[in-house]
Amino acid sequence: MIIVLTGIDGSGKSTAARALVQAVRSRGGKAMLLSNHAGRRTMSILAASLGVQLPPRAADAAETLLRVTNVLVSHLRACCFDGVVIMDRHLHCQLALRTTRGLPRGRFLPWLLSALPRPAAVVHLDLDPAEAHRRITVRGTDSETLADLVAFRDAYAGLPEFGSFVQADASLPAAELAQRLLQAVDALPGGPGDSGKGAAVTN
Repeated sequence: MIIVLTGIDGSGKSTAARALVQAVRSRGGKAMLLSNHAGRRTMSILAASLGVQLPPRAADAAETLLRVTNVLVSHLRACCFDGVVIMDRHLHCQLALRTTRGLPRGRFLPWLLSALPRPAAVVHLDLDPAEAHRRITVRGTDSETLADLVAFRDAYAGLPEFGSFVQADASLPAAELAQRLLQAVDALPGGPGDSGKGAAVTN
């Protein structure tokens, strides 16, 4: 079973992914965390240190190459694992980033999404951009403007796939959010707690 987590920067994707894996393991289940990063933070820091700024298309090309590589490796690893696979980010993230940069959606990433095994659920961590900006400022490892986070949130909402995403309240404490996500996993068709009802993570 593959669960994908998406969300704007600062929404707590990595924290929620780790907490969900721990929650599954704590009750005797098998879980594995796989990250599908695109190296955006590293490239931004490097570009800033060199005093240069990559054109949007160049930045997207570099990120897409790394993201696609990570996604393909993650799916290969998932095929060999008997348990719950939590993927931190996926191709949806790159598609949303393209929108924020004013770039076209393209054909390759949507095609690859349709060709890869379909996740049991894509969970979108919904968080107010102002709170996400506050979190990013506190951790101090990267920087994002509030305007960029608002644009990123809107880009996600505009994805054709967004209507099928499971919405999760990312303002909840990590432990509580993990339990909500675990309940959603249980309720998925074929999940350990399948009761024939759909999954939802609400307030």
